[in-house]
Amino acid sequence: MTDAWLEGLAVGHAHCPEARTGVTVILPDRPAVMAVDVRGGGPGTRETDALSPENLVERAHALVLAGGSVFGLAAADEVALALARQGRGLALGEGAAALHVPVVPAAILFDLLNGGDKAFARAEGPEPPYRRLARAALVAAGPEPAIGRVGAGFGATAGSRPGGFGWASAPLDAGGQVVALVAVNSFGEVCAGAPPDAGPVPMPKGRPMAALEAGAAPANTTLAVVATDRPLTRAAARRLALMAHDGLARAIRPIHTPFDGDTVFALSTAAETPAAVPPVLVAELGTRAADCLARAIRRAVGEA
Repeated sequence: MTDAWLEGLAVGHAHCPEARTGVTVILPDRPAVMAVDVRGGGPGTRETDALSPENLVERAHALVLAGGSVFGLAAADEVALALARQGRGLALGEGAAALHVPVVPAAILFDLLNGGDKAFARAEGPEPPYRRLARAALVAAGPEPAIGRVGAGFGATAGSRPGGFGWASAPLDAGGQVVALVAVNSFGEVCAGAPPDAGPVPMPKGRPMAALEAGAAPANTTLAVVATDRPLTRAAARRLALMAHDGLARAIRPIHTPFDGDTVFALSTAAETPAAVPPVLVAELGTRAADCLARAIRRAVGEA
């Protein structure tokens, strides 16, 4: 299958080889309807509550995926500041005195124990790299992003194998398309085909069961984004994110464990917001998104 990039969406990667970590910035051409669904037991996020359909914010201006656990959330601070200085965001005031406040949700994965130099988290350590990486990722943003060991997936591990970043896309029957992007840092193994429904459950990143039960397993997390050019309401975007999670289950075993923070965002690049989205379209979008996400996961790990 030939994958085609989604018009109106730019993605930028940056990474730090010394720290073995990275940042990916997703930048729609215009503010985007966005939603999120979190399934893992150990998530780390920023501004995800703002995306709930019952809340005030209608659209978001960028999305950040980062390594570094809690330290990586600083990447979103830098993106928000950069966009504000460009005049992008919710305008407060008028004319030259107006301030702009961008909505920049983010999610992080845990790569602190991958062997990279994490001295930034120690006393008198250097400045963490995430603000610098966020600036570099913004500059690098463009279509058809690189895959493999790049961006947020640079320091990732997927079960017993190196993790990475991948994407895949599919056309929709009624026109338009969907694309899935993913940074794979899973506790479970990535399967070449459908995960088996019998046999031992693989836990190569785990420790003896007693240690697992004590909560001593390393943290992980797979982060994904599914985007479409079809107009969505926030409720439809939420359903799309929820359905897309099935793509993780088709490629990773075990998935959504207590040791993961698996998070899927969904967004629309369309300018308009419809009064409603046909349920049949939502059903197809969610199915295609899950298909694409499973392929993107295997592609990310294969290229890594």
